[in-house]
Amino acid sequence: MSETLETTTRPDTLAKGRLGTFDIVFFVVSAAAPLTVAASSAPLAFLVGGIGAPGAMLASGVVLILFAIGFTAMSRYVRNTGAFYAYAAAGLGKPIGVGVAFVTIVAYAFLCICFYALLGFYANLTAAHLLGIDLPWGVWAAVSVLVIGFLGYRRIDVGAKVLAVLLTAEITILLIISIAVILQNGPAIGEATVASFDPRNVFLAGGASALFVFGFGAFLGFEGTVIYAEEAKRPSRTVPRATYIAIAFLAVFYAFTFWSLTVAFGAEGVIEMANSENFEEMMFVAGENALGAWAAVVLEILIVTSFFACTLAFHNACSRYLFSLGRERLLPAPLARTHERMRSPHVASLTLTVVCLVAIVVAALAGADPFTGLGLWAYAIGTAGLIFAQGVAAISVIGFFRRDRRGHGVWTVLIAPVLGAIGLLTAFIVIAANFELVSGMTGPVNGILLATVPLVFAAGITVGIVMRRRSPERYAALTQSIRVVASDEESD
Repeated sequence: MSETLETTTRPDTLAKGRLGTFDIVFFVVSAAAPLTVAASSAPLAFLVGGIGAPGAMLASGVVLILFAIGFTAMSRYVRNTGAFYAYAAAGLGKPIGVGVAFVTIVAYAFLCICFYALLGFYANLTAAHLLGIDLPWGVWAAVSVLVIGFLGYRRIDVGAKVLAVLLTAEITILLIISIAVILQNGPAIGEATVASFDPRNVFLAGGASALFVFGFGAFLGFEGTVIYAEEAKRPSRTVPRATYIAIAFLAVFYAFTFWSLTVAFGAEGVIEMANSENFEEMMFVAGENALGAWAAVVLEILIVTSFFACTLAFHNACSRYLFSLGRERLLPAPLARTHERMRSPHVASLTLTVVCLVAIVVAALAGADPFTGLGLWAYAIGTAGLIFAQGVAAISVIGFFRRDRRGHGVWTVLIAPVLGAIGLLTAFIVIAANFELVSGMTGPVNGILLATVPLVFAAGITVGIVMRRRSPERYAALTQSIRVVASDEESD
C-alpha cells in the first residue's frame, strides 16, 4: 500500500477520471496543429533550412522522447495541473518553480492570442474565397474566442470529443494527399528519401539551425499530457502512454508529410518551389496536383478548423495553469474555483476568455495585421518561453531523482533527462539566435521580445525568494496542492 507524502485538502479540485489515453493525445496533438505545420511551416523550413526538413522533424522528436523518459517517470510521483510549476518546485525548489510557472503561463497566454489572430486571418480568407463572405478578421477571431470560451467552461471531456473530430479530419486529408503523391511519383521516392534524411542535410547544412527552429516549434504543447494528470483515468499509466504516443506520432507524421512534399516536387524541385513567390501554397499545390481542385478546397476549410482545435487545446492548458496558480495563491484565489457540477476551472477559463477577447478587439480596432502585427510576435514569445520551460523541467527531473531514484534505472532518471535537457536548452539557444525566423521581424525589437522570457523567469524567482523571507507561512503553503506520491499505484 502506497504512502501519500503530500496531498491537497482543499475543495478546489478538478473532475477525476474523465480523460483516457487518447483523449489526452487528442489535446496534445491538436495543440501541435499538424495541418498548419504541414501547410505553413514545411514551406518555410525548406526555404531557410533546405532539403533536410523531414529528417529534422524526426531528430527533434528523438530529443523530446529523451526528455519524456524522465518527464513521464516523474509524472508517476508528482501530479498537478500546473505541470512545469510542480516539476520545478519538486526538483529544483519553490523559487524556481514560481519562475517557470510565470514563464509558462505567459507563453501559453501569448500563444492563445496568436492562434486566435491566425484563426481570424485564415477564416477571413477561406470565407471570402469559398463563400464570398468578407468579414473582418477580428469578427471571426472574436466569435472563436466566445465559442472556445464556452467549450472551456464545460466539462473537459466535451472539448476532447470536439478535438477528436477536428483532428481526425485534418490528419485524414494530409494522409490522403501524401499517399496520392507517393503513388503518382514513385520514381522520385529513392532520391527524395536519401536527400531528406541524409545527416549532412539535417545537421551540417548551412540552414541546419533554422530547421530545428521549425522542428521544435512543431511540437509545441506536447507537455500538456501531464497538465491533465489530475483529470486522467489511471494517471500513472495514462499520462506516460499519451506522452509517448503523441511525440512519436507527431515526429513520424511530420517527417512523412514533409517527405511527401519532396516526392511531389522532387529533391531539387521542392527547393525551387520553396524559393518561388507562391512557396506558401506548397501543400495546396501538391494536393491539387495529386487529387484535383477539391483537395485544395478541403485544405482551405480544414486549416481553419485546425487552428480552432489548436486554440481550444491551448485554452484548456492555459486555464489549468491559471487554476493551479490560483490554488497556490500566486494569482488571485478565485481563479482556483471549479464549477460545482462540471468541475471545470470555469473562473480561470472565463478570465482567459476575457483577456483574449480584449486583446483581439483592441488589435482589430487599431487596424493591426493579424499575421505580422499580432500573430507572429505573440507566437515568438510563446515558443521561446515554452521551450525554455521544457528545458528547466528536464533539469527538474534530474534534481527530483538525484537522491532517490525510486527504483528507476540510471538511463531513465539521469542519462535520458540529461540528454533531453541539453537538447532542449540547445533548441532555446538556436531559437534565440534565429529569432527573426520565428517573429518575422528584424532589428532590436527581436531582442526586446526575447528578453520577455528571462525577465519573467527572474521576476518569478524573485517573488518566491521575497515570499520566503517576508511571508514564511505563505511560502511554506506553496506546493501543498501538489500530490507527491510514493509509488505509481496510488489512487489509480
